[in-house]
Amino acid sequence: MTLLEGKTAIIFGLANDRSIAWGIAKALHVQGATLGFSYANEQLERRVRPLAESLGSTFTEECDVAKDKDIQAVADKAADTFGKVDILIHSVAFADRNELIGPYYNTSRAGFHLAMDISVYSFVGIAKAFQPILNPGGALLCMTYYGSEKVAPNYNAMGVAKAALEASTRYLAYDFGEQRIRVNAISAGPIRTLASSGVGKFRDMYKYFADAAPIKENVTIEDIGQSAVFLCSDMSRHITGEVLFVDSGYNIVGMLEPCMPADRE
Repeated sequence: MTLLEGKTAIIFGLANDRSIAWGIAKALHVQGATLGFSYANEQLERRVRPLAESLGSTFTEECDVAKDKDIQAVADKAADTFGKVDILIHSVAFADRNELIGPYYNTSRAGFHLAMDISVYSFVGIAKAFQPILNPGGALLCMTYYGSEKVAPNYNAMGVAKAALEASTRYLAYDFGEQRIRVNAISAGPIRTLASSGVGKFRDMYKYFADAAPIKENVTIEDIGQSAVFLCSDMSRHITGEVLFVDSGYNIVGMLEPCMPADRE
């Protein structure tokens, strides 16, 4: 028996085959989960629908996570299609590109609100809409990044949003505990995705990461997928409210070893 046989998972945030959500979807599928997908807008449908179909999924619903009625419509459709749901994956984040360049103090009020709404409140809104149809023993999972704890230049409003997302994870874990539903987050190392392309100087950050992390390798969407399987399966049935770092150990490093001149020991 596979780890997620008989489980149903709804994945929010799939954009293309380079998305973290796609790495998670593939891993859940291998472990036997039945999958449903939500995509952000009509422009993404032509990419998302074929990917979903390749994993045997016929549940692909458009959802603007800034609209409660859209989220509720997906939850209602999931109830009609599957009856109950076991796993919710939130792989959604957005900030205006202009907010991800230069000093954080230049963040606009509208840009701050947008980043918080799409990247944070959407997780809360999805949890609320799906709560009545979640099976005991289920799992909610969101994606975060170390810029929530330490400064990552140009990450700016998104770093603050990720900090709020991690706090929301803990509060949701408390709320859902009595239903035996776990809520966790994965803090992934930098990955080349559609979302990351908007962060200023991301290519430099991506290269630096591989040099600085104890395991001298970048992280892949497949790595995140495997970790998601763990957090969504019974292997982690008593883990909730946690942030799991999948970043080659980057988060443990305080300072890189300085380069010493060749004539010094």
